[in-house]
Amino acid sequence: MPETPPKPRGPRLRELGLRIGELEAGATDSIVDVPGVRVGHVTVWRDEPDPPEGRGVARTGVTAVVPGALPLKAGVAVLNGMGELTGSHEIREWGVLGSPVYLTSTHAVGRVYDGAISLAVRDDPLVGVDKFLIPVVGECDDGWLSDARTVHVEREDVAAAVDGSTGWPFAEGAVGAGTGMSCLGWKGGIGSASRVAAGHTVGVLVLANFGAARQLTVAGVPVGRLLEQDGGREAAAGSCIVVVATDTPVAASSLERVARRVGLGLARTGSVAHNGSGEIFLAFSIDQDGQRLEGSELDPLFAATVEATEEAVLNALWAAPDVKGREGRVERGLPHDELLELLRERGAL
Repeated sequence: MPETPPKPRGPRLRELGLRIGELEAGATDSIVDVPGVRVGHVTVWRDEPDPPEGRGVARTGVTAVVPGALPLKAGVAVLNGMGELTGSHEIREWGVLGSPVYLTSTHAVGRVYDGAISLAVRDDPLVGVDKFLIPVVGECDDGWLSDARTVHVEREDVAAAVDGSTGWPFAEGAVGAGTGMSCLGWKGGIGSASRVAAGHTVGVLVLANFGAARQLTVAGVPVGRLLEQDGGREAAAGSCIVVVATDTPVAASSLERVARRVGLGLARTGSVAHNGSGEIFLAFSIDQDGQRLEGSELDPLFAATVEATEEAVLNALWAAPDVKGREGRVERGLPHDELLELLRERGAL
């Protein structure tokens, strides 16, 4: 097995001429087009004997979406609830996001939660004294490639992800929380995209770990039924945690509505939200003071969310290389040449 994580593949699909939807992308076509938002990763890649001799094979990590100033108005929506997003009850009750959004593997939620508390105490002496925090941690199961009997993520990785967070470029694909994820029959992971609508920016980041190969759809082309798949995970159930950021002034109740539109973007890529899959979405706004949009004024924001979500999933697939994990299992990266040929044949590129 390789001793270090493989690098993401590029250039991105948009740079090759693929256009998803009708709206224009932001400057970097990523979530960090929303002012103040940063993204950081810590990737845990380890090859050791199985316990008790070693810690096993690790293909996992932590990804942090750091919004800048907190707290912020926020909303949460659930398409299928076979998953976890800690802090979601507080967001639904108060409409407020009080921490960065952390993404990781299913069995590492507690470890990341602990690390988030330690980081908050480090940065604010009032936390645990006059302030009390419920960190927001979302998870997907990477146990097909990573040995989930061991929690490979450390508490310190949480601070490292936040302290190392940046604007663009940040890595997509098999990195951070996305290191061991699979999506629509191929290697999945972290992907991001953005749209500009009605003078405002919407940015999306996905942790994509869902769907069956035959369902994969790219720009309306049913490529999942046309591409030859070489091995890989066959299970359709998985999860997808999605973070939506915007600079649009909206109420928390409207942000819940925005978050709900993520499901439409996932459906465009082939998701049907299988019974055993967890599709959980969070949206937040950095604009706390502007004139809030309401009613039909939200339509451009809805459209931007759908388009950016669809492209973010495709960016995760496009960036992810082949990854070999536990028990010699291999999840193949989406075949670039074959996909581009199919898209050209059908006029999508």
